Amino acid sequence: MQFTLTEIIGYFASLGVLVSFLMKDITRLRIINTIGCCLFVAYGIMLQYSIPIIITNVTIIGINLYYLMKHRNQAG
Repeated sequence: MQFTLTEIIGYFASLGVLVSFLMKDITRLRIINTIGCCLFVAYGIMLQYSIPIIITNVTIIGINLYYLMKHRNQAG
């Protein structure tokens, strides 16, 4: 069974998002989720610009970054 690079990126994206929900620490969850979402954006681009995948994941990345920065500013 052979996988294309696009499929591999898609599987890693799914794995990243799934693993992020196993995190107890919200900061770690957001970081890992952001990595998974970045992979989903790449996957969406590799699918010849699947706009729903790209828009959804770029939005989630923005939300994650907003809360990571908010937490960073409160902590330090």
